[in-house]
Amino acid sequence: MYGMIVLLAYFLLMIGATVILTKRECSIEGFYVGNRNMGTVSSAMSIAATWIWAPALFVSAEKAYVNGIPGLFWFLIPNIACLLIFIPFAKKIRKVMPRGITLSGFMEERYNSTKVKKVYLFQLASLTILSTGVQLLAGGKILSNITNLPFSIITIILAVIAYSYSQFSGIKASVITDAIQMVLILAACLIFVPWAINMDDGITHLIKGLSGVSGQYTGLFNAKGIEIFFGFGLPTAIGLIAGPFGDQCFWQRAFSIKESKIGKAFFIGTLLFAVVPLSMGILGFIAAGSGFIAADKGVVNFELITHLFPEWVMLPFLFMVISGLISTVDSNLCAAASLTTDFVKDESLKVSKGAMILLLAFGIGIANIPGLSITHLFLIYGTVRASTLLPTVMTGASCVCLRHYL
Repeated sequence: MYGMIVLLAYFLLMIGATVILTKRECSIEGFYVGNRNMGTVSSAMSIAATWIWAPALFVSAEKAYVNGIPGLFWFLIPNIACLLIFIPFAKKIRKVMPRGITLSGFMEERYNSTKVKKVYLFQLASLTILSTGVQLLAGGKILSNITNLPFSIITIILAVIAYSYSQFSGIKASVITDAIQMVLILAACLIFVPWAINMDDGITHLIKGLSGVSGQYTGLFNAKGIEIFFGFGLPTAIGLIAGPFGDQCFWQRAFSIKESKIGKAFFIGTLLFAVVPLSMGILGFIAAGSGFIAADKGVVNFELITHLFPEWVMLPFLFMVISGLISTVDSNLCAAASLTTDFVKDESLKVSKGAMILLLAFGIGIANIPGLSITHLFLIYGTVRASTLLPTVMTGASCVCLRHYL
């Protein structure tokens, strides 16, 4: 019951906000890059919401629950650092190519090579597909349990919601709805975490849970901490640092924000983002310290909330989950649409909207592969992102002056 109410309310809210606050966009500049004058606050909230995908909501809680401080540390810190490291590169590449739309287009112009462009197109497109798949997988898993609807049907419903407003005004719809989604996410965090801490023995459970549910993960640099670093931390850090560099969603925002506001928007967005995985990690610690046994460690925060709180609390939690997941899906849709500019001139935007539909079809297919987990997909697309990290950074480094960091 709650799931269907939330889905309907969410759909109406996003459609209403898009129609009221934007207009149907028919121009290329408006649909892809918002006429390059997106503001600081709305863009910062969009950056934060876009970076809050399934791993930020669920992997953070899972790693805190299973691996304590080392698990959360090696997930949280690279997540924050990558957005800050991205700032000088985004600023300089925007200055070098002020009329740019895609990273692949920039690399083609820089090296005068269509082969380089094709490599980047493959990487960027693959990431949008895998990222969309993991969002639909996480959302479908939670909502199918609550609504009792088939998992596959839920993934289709989530895809339709994201497409319904994204195709209306492109990046403008994405940024406006992302800002609303971020408000919903932060509000939910402010409900769950203080409430859980203030419950009986909440602080005691939090402190005890810092070493994980097994109690073995007591430090970053002891034997268990080093084990987590090599088994999870190092590949995760590489994948996350590569995150914005290999993701068209963030290059598209770098080309859309007012040029003088890029640094501030990404910096504020980073701070807003950090609140969410940290909050979910705290819930993971509390679950571990209380001895809570999760049926599915991948959604331990969801299970803890249903165990600790009254039934009505499921409403803000579901709004948070759907907001976090669909904010990334709608950003991926806009990214996929923008990538079409690298190989076809589409004044009517028909090809771009067709690319959106194709992306959702692939994402739904991936989400419905039996046996796939959120963590599996997280590590897979982390590898995909990392594949172009070094050439992108080396190319950008030739343009970047670090003293212009903010």
